[in-house]
Amino acid sequence: MANLASGFASLQCAGAMHADKVHMQASGLPFLSFRRRAQLDISRLGSMPRFMGARSATVSQQHVRHRVSAIRASTLSCFQDDTTKFFDFVVIGSGVAGLRYALEVSKHGSVAIITKAEPHESNTNYAQGGVSAVLCPSDSVESHMKDTIVAGAYLCDEETVRIVCTEGPERVKELIAMGASFDHGEDGRLHLAREGGHSHNRIVHSADMTGREIERALLQAVDNDDNISLFGHHFAIDLLTCQKNGEIHCYGVDSIDIETQKVVRFISKVTLLASGGAGHIYPTTTNPPVATADGIAMSHRAQAVISNMEFVQFHPTALSDEGLPIKPTTKRENAFLITEAVRGDGGILYNQSMERFMPLYDDRAELAPRDVVARSIDDQLKKRGENYVLLDISHRPRDKVLAHFPNIAAECLRYGLDITRQPIPVVPAAHYMCGGVRAGLQGETDVKGLYVAGEVACTGLHGANRLASNSLLEALVFARRAVQPSIDHMVDADAGAPLAARWARPTLPSQLGGGALSDIVARTRQTKAELQSVMWEYVGIVRSTGRLKQAEWKIGDLESEWEAFLFRRGWTPTMVGVEACEMRNLFCCAKLIVKSALARRESRGLHFTEDFPYLEESRRKPTVIFPAAVQELTWSSNPLQRQLQCK
Repeated sequence: MANLASGFASLQCAGAMHADKVHMQASGLPFLSFRRRAQLDISRLGSMPRFMGARSATVSQQHVRHRVSAIRASTLSCFQDDTTKFFDFVVIGSGVAGLRYALEVSKHGSVAIITKAEPHESNTNYAQGGVSAVLCPSDSVESHMKDTIVAGAYLCDEETVRIVCTEGPERVKELIAMGASFDHGEDGRLHLAREGGHSHNRIVHSADMTGREIERALLQAVDNDDNISLFGHHFAIDLLTCQKNGEIHCYGVDSIDIETQKVVRFISKVTLLASGGAGHIYPTTTNPPVATADGIAMSHRAQAVISNMEFVQFHPTALSDEGLPIKPTTKRENAFLITEAVRGDGGILYNQSMERFMPLYDDRAELAPRDVVARSIDDQLKKRGENYVLLDISHRPRDKVLAHFPNIAAECLRYGLDITRQPIPVVPAAHYMCGGVRAGLQGETDVKGLYVAGEVACTGLHGANRLASNSLLEALVFARRAVQPSIDHMVDADAGAPLAARWARPTLPSQLGGGALSDIVARTRQTKAELQSVMWEYVGIVRSTGRLKQAEWKIGDLESEWEAFLFRRGWTPTMVGVEACEMRNLFCCAKLIVKSALARRESRGLHFTEDFPYLEESRRKPTVIFPAAVQELTWSSNPLQRQLQCK
């Protein structure tokens, strides 16, 4: 107990506390209640035993491990206050990867899930298509692997692909056992859909709202788990790291409690980053507003290795509001996705003259992988001077269209379009980041104690282009694979509690005058729109070396001007605010994308450059960004806290 309590002797702790509940009405989800924090009765506990864990535990050791984890959680709750909290595991993000991981590690210790909005607001919740898995006797792991590698332009890591395709079916069965409900055919078996790039029907789905159903089931399970505390409306700022024996160690994260406007520090032995993607680096994206590259930027500042950032996937078919009979009165925060499954179910793409064009570009026509379809649509739009193309599913039986795509049908009907009679106006939109924080086969990173899963990670599965419906699959597989090494690390690692007070505290801009703060917010929003415009114009679907270099220059100028404005208005390098921190993350990520794109002197998958329009076998390797020996001087590129030196 003395070691754990080092530096905290003055803190007092009540013997018994009660779990505080916060209630949330989630859009499309049942009424759920989530625990703010788990507090346990510690009045009967004596001194804390020292526990040395082994990597291979017997049944009795596992029993002791569970008991010690409970004691540790209770003891550390004594030192918690409103601004510093201690957990065995901290999970950043509440999508499928974060929730699935939390439900497993909670069997071995206390878990905090922090998420920047409502718990359901994640990319998972917006995933329409489904989860790809080999569940049909006529299908095979080898076939799924081949489809994945072909779609990924042969840049996929073959061992990763084999692992994901092999373990995927079991992960889907676990979801079903947890209560996720998927569509079944008339024969009572799972209805398996087919999407672009797949050679077999292997997409498990729940109509066209699969992600929402998975999120519902996982959130329900989390709510029933007393060892998981869920902190909504907490924005992660930066990871807390120290250097020891030449290695970087992660001990948690600083965050902003958006509702109380306090900086809250989460200290843990293990951190899982499952914060999603970076769609809002572009002006039009299918991602929810929370997808602002936070995890990738935090990891880069913490000196984790980043890989394959040039491969930004643009979904070929987002709903074009411009083409709807009734125009929306307000601009959407994120584009409405028209799932790949529409084309898999027989949907045909036409230009506005009702000329089918996909067979001109690829023998697979509408079933070509996403990168091919997105470039083909982009080419049609530029050649014809049009703003959208048409996706027609009206030739299919009306009852089947409505059964398979009820959400899409309802959304279109709101604006006067009946998809059983009329074609759907569609346009490409930023959708998925195939690159990210480089992860090993168990989700581990180069930073000790930091694991990644989901879109924020670059596992090697997707290569240069993600195969449809492989994203939820990857998240499920790697969330599960990260569990055992996380438990081992939690048992063996040094406690982070003694370090909690050594990192400098970020400050909130409360001392700034109202006028200065309003000016900063307005300038930040303007800068964000300008950055998004630069990324779309110069770092979009089709690129060139000249335009990429222009982007590099324009982004650098934008960043310098924005930071100079902030500091002139009284901002300091240790200040934090949600919009300002999102902006620094977007700048950080934009520079990583451009740097990676300039480094790839070939066209492969999602990265197409006019200067190098062909595949080069000699360049069939990942793009890797290692921590720089000399850090950039900009605010977006450096952590707020000085990295500690630990003994």
